[in-house]
Amino acid sequence: MKGTTHLTIGMVIGAGAAAYYSFTPANAAAYVAVAAISALSADLDGPSILSSKLGKVSKLIHDLLIWGGVIMIAIVSYLYVVNHTVGWKLLVASVGVVLLGLVAKRGVIRNALVSAIGGAFVYGGFWFGMNWLIGLGAFVALAPWLKHRGMTHTVWATAAWGAIAWGLEQQLHLEGIMRVAVIGYLSHLFADTLTPSGVKWLYPLYKKPFKLSIF
Repeated sequence: MKGTTHLTIGMVIGAGAAAYYSFTPANAAAYVAVAAISALSADLDGPSILSSKLGKVSKLIHDLLIWGGVIMIAIVSYLYVVNHTVGWKLLVASVGVVLLGLVAKRGVIRNALVSAIGGAFVYGGFWFGMNWLIGLGAFVALAPWLKHRGMTHTVWATAAWGAIAWGLEQQLHLEGIMRVAVIGYLSHLFADTLTPSGVKWLYPLYKKPFKLSIF
């Protein structure tokens, strides 16, 4: 299922919650934002709308590593021609940078960037004493390294997301935030269940996917 479809479903859920609960512009914005993010978060285990911009950054970092190393090697070569000496430390660093650029796939760099953002959330949670933000940060930091449509697409992840949202609801004193977050997250799983690949709702206890392919 496309990310834009998940996003649309999430926004519809948020709009419905805004109409159901006590309506104010601020409350409506909170419901729509929570539902939309919840509907997308299961796909943090791979390229998604939430990490698409980081994919471009990871490509830039990947290219900078390779070309930066090449430039460093060129500088070492120039210094050898001029001074007839080899800057061994710079040469080793140059080769290391090039190899790192060749070995580090763009996906790995993107995952590291997402995890860094999650780490920042964890730090902010400790700093401000917000347990829900610590939980969110841990989820964001761990998800990119998991198998796609694995643990993040399960009832266990949904429960964890609900616990994070419950903390946010207590923080905002806004009724229904946890319910909206859980429904948004479940909408993603239900939508993916309708695709040929299906969803392993009970992974790793039951590893076969549930699917009702209509797309």
